[in-house]
This record gives sequence, C-alpha cells and structure tokens, in this order.
Amino acid sequence: MQDFATRRTMMVDTQVRPNDVTKFPIIEAMLSVPREEFVPAARREAAYVGENIDLGSGRVLLEPRNFAKLLDALNIQPTDLVLDLGCGLGYSTAVMARMAEAVVAVEGEDLAAQAEAALASVGADNAVVVAAALSDGSAKHGPYDVILIEGGVEDVPAALLDQLKEGGRIGAIFLEGSLGTARIGHKIDGSVTWRFAFNASAPLLPGFEASKEFVL
Repeated sequence: MQDFATRRTMMVDTQVRPNDVTKFPIIEAMLSVPREEFVPAARREAAYVGENIDLGSGRVLLEPRNFAKLLDALNIQPTDLVLDLGCGLGYSTAVMARMAEAVVAVEGEDLAAQAEAALASVGADNAVVVAAALSDGSAKHGPYDVILIEGGVEDVPAALLDQLKEGGRIGAIFLEGSLGTARIGHKIDGSVTWRFAFNASAPLLPGFEASKEFVL
C-alpha cells in the first residue's frame, strides 16, 4: 500500500510552498485532507501529481499549485461562508471546510452524490453538496463571502455575481483561446472588479461560455 501521507507532504513541499503559498490554514488543510479519497478509484495513484486530474463528466481536480494559489488570493477567513462551484468529488470543499465557517458545494447530479459520500468519509460536517447547474450557484444558501469556480470560464453569469456579498471575493480561471489567467474579483458598491492573479488553465465549465453576440 502506498504511503499517501508522505505524498501529501511532498505535494505541499514541492508544489505549494515553492509557489509562494505559505499561509498556515492553507498548508494545514492541504496536509490534512486525503486527496486520494476524492479521485476515481483508478486514479488514486495519480492523486498527488502536479496536473489537473480527470474526474469524468467533464470535470477535473485542479492541480495543487493552481488550487493553492487561488486559495491564497481569496484569503478565506474562519468566519467566511464559501460557495464552491464544480466541486467534482469534493476535494476542494473538504480543504476549504477546514478554513471557513461553512462551504456550500454545487455539482451536477452525476458527481454530487459521490462528493457527498467522500465528504462524509472525512468528517467535513460543515459542508453541504447541492445538485444543480453550476452557473446557477445556490442563492438560497447565500449570499457568500467567497465564491470559487473550479474550472475554466469565458464569462461569469450576473446571477452568480449577485450571490456574492458586498466586500466578498470570487476566484476563477478565465480562458482566452488556449491561454488562461486566474483572476480574483472583489465586489465593491454592488459591482465586481477583476484583477489578474497568475497564469493557469482548466477545461471550460458548462454555463460559463461567452455569450455569443449575433451581428446582422
């Protein structure tokens, strides 16, 4: 049997810390949550590699570096309510549940039940999984201090930005052709202003395509 705890430490020491992510709550959470429990059984051996892991159903588990850097930029506090969009099998939710007051995760029907089971197995009792379209979010549980979109976007629907509290933060990987940039948005006076955080890439999530403008 592979020693996953050793791999977890190695992931943090080689993929997280060297990328200027040093906040204790992030390090502690990523050292504590068993990443191998949140990937398909056939991918357990690859759980700690430094790349996006295919979860099926068009979802990936974001590579540790990009995920950690997004967490760092979002600066999650112990009193925060977090919305995790596209949680996959729940790894990101489990990590953020150790950092925040509570996490609401949204995922499609096919993965939501698996995410729920995986989160229960690690005792993440301050997290809830909602089966819904990612772009709808979960307004009934909001508004949120932090929203994290776990994948690529071309556009973020206004209905989702409405679920962010005044003064709240939102993180996403914006895709422009083959290039991607992680950006953090801050909601001030009712509107969200985005700023560049770092270069990153992830598959485009359904519902986050750029709205096509028809020209006659």
